[in-house]
Amino acid sequence: MSESSHSFQDEVLAELGEDRLAEIAALAGTDTAGARALVDGSVTELSGELRQAAAEPASADEVKAAVDEVTSEQPPLQGVASFGGLAAGGLLAGVLAKLAKPAANAVARRTGLPPATVNRAIDLLVPVVLAVLTRRATAKKGAGGGLGDLLGGGKK
Repeated sequence: MSESSHSFQDEVLAELGEDRLAEIAALAGTDTAGARALVDGSVTELSGELRQAAAEPASADEVKAAVDEVTSEQPPLQGVASFGGLAAGGLLAGVLAKLAKPAANAVARRTGLPPATVNRAIDLLVPVVLAVLTRRATAKKGAGGGLGDLLGGGKK
């Protein structure tokens, strides 16, 4: 896993907060534990889609540019998850938005939840994932590394 005691999924859950977790639970027709499982599976799938996109020649340059943008010397995004918007997210927000639907479809197949429900849950998660990635990138500035360092160790 990552070198910190908190996994990427744990950080996303913490950033998401109880109110947004309850919103996802209501959306999915489940309890908080079910919503946590949906978030964990969705974040895992999004991370995997991002890693896969970084490994494919057709999208590798775009993913690298997006990661380079968040690891640049620019100040970190503030409050992205609070506002739920992607407008200030730059290239990485665009990359995550493109990967959201394939990730939602994979989670829907795995969980049996309706694709539209999972898609909406992932739409709620993308700004949160963006905020966590940006915070991690800011913390690692000057230390080198790339996408794998931002997402933590492991395959998906």
